Amino acid sequence: MQERKIYIETYGCQMNVNDTEVIFSIMANHGYSRTEDMADADIIMANTCSVRDNAEQRIWGRIDQFNLCRKNKPNVIIGIVGCMAERLKDQLLDSHKVDLVVGPDAYRTLPDLVEAVSPDNPQMNVTLSRVETYDDITPVRIDKNGVSAFISIMRGCNNVCSYCVVPYTRGAERSRDANTIVREACDVFQKGYKEVVLLGQNVDSYFWKSPTGNVTFANLLEMVAQVSPELRVRFSTSNPQDISDEVLYTMAKYDNICKHIHLPVQSGSNVMLEKMRRRYTREWYLERVAKIREIMPDCGLTTDVIAGFCGETEQDHQDTLSLFKEVCFDTAFMFYYSERPGTLAARKYPDDVPIEVKTKRLNEIIALQGECSLKSYTADIGKTFKVLVEGPSKKNPDELCGRASNNKMCVFPDKTHKAGDYVNVRVLSCTSATLICELVNNI
Repeated sequence: MQERKIYIETYGCQMNVNDTEVIFSIMANHGYSRTEDMADADIIMANTCSVRDNAEQRIWGRIDQFNLCRKNKPNVIIGIVGCMAERLKDQLLDSHKVDLVVGPDAYRTLPDLVEAVSPDNPQMNVTLSRVETYDDITPVRIDKNGVSAFISIMRGCNNVCSYCVVPYTRGAERSRDANTIVREACDVFQKGYKEVVLLGQNVDSYFWKSPTGNVTFANLLEMVAQVSPELRVRFSTSNPQDISDEVLYTMAKYDNICKHIHLPVQSGSNVMLEKMRRRYTREWYLERVAKIREIMPDCGLTTDVIAGFCGETEQDHQDTLSLFKEVCFDTAFMFYYSERPGTLAARKYPDDVPIEVKTKRLNEIIALQGECSLKSYTADIGKTFKVLVEGPSKKNPDELCGRASNNKMCVFPDKTHKAGDYVNVRVLSCTSATLICELVNNI
């Protein structure tokens, strides 16, 4: 039988990257091999994100590009998988531009759906599950450098923040068997990976009931850290309402658990936080930041923020700016509010902040964060960090780059090491996004 090939473009978060790796594994068991050449593919798919409207608009454009391949290969199958498939299932099929629409919990059915596709018979499965975690599937790793591997520890979310589509596109929260997570970490380490990133919409609410006892996220962190001291452990994303002292003390206990926490704040205004249904206050958030820095003084801290949420006043915006000044995040993902149909906010609150006001406020946050980033990175000048080499610097092939434990990118002249090596570097100078270093001594 002739080999069949599948091409997948992945959009959005790290969890989507891991889902693409799961899909490749499922399809490989049914005779499909991965290709990076769209023109060579028998199946072309986009693994999509619905968190922001511009992400969806980009996919519609890509679907048009996918369809151009039909001119040279009329039998090519075009599919949309992931969150956009879940949210816009009928519209995608009604457009007559795709043959296959599959939600995040239905990837096991992909081989059968593909076989059933015909020009007059598109296929769809967007059934959400309360149990699916894909914990028995070994993902096909698609990273370029073979250094860092994503491991999904849970799926879905129960928080139902008013602006967020995730509970509607990925379903209810469920945690994966801790033993399968540890086995996967062992597997990637044996294959030469030096870092794992544990993924979940809210990793701090991870909870697995086993015959030998319950496993919390702190327990799981320790289990994965004990795979090997040479295996770095990162995780994302934390929810301010759930990150416990136990997690922080576990991080501090193990050198190979990276000292970096991504802690989305979304707003510095209690009024906005309540309307967003974030279930914590500004004061609670600042207390968590203080506790993190008490237990791990050098811990890297990054965040997400939304400018111009429904009803946001100038005072609410100023509250956000003042929180940014107080915390001084290393970096932040910053966006203005994009209404997502079907969410609580879309049903309940008018999107009443004018776009020009949203843009102005976002630009003010971006400018302030630029100052904070430079201040944070400048504070590291003179320090020595252990860095995991990721490969050559994008700007200079004579330099290597890699991340310190605090997640800051370091670049340094070096022609003797390679991706996957650990090196010690000293920080000489910086930009607002990079530590410029020198190699000090081999590890």
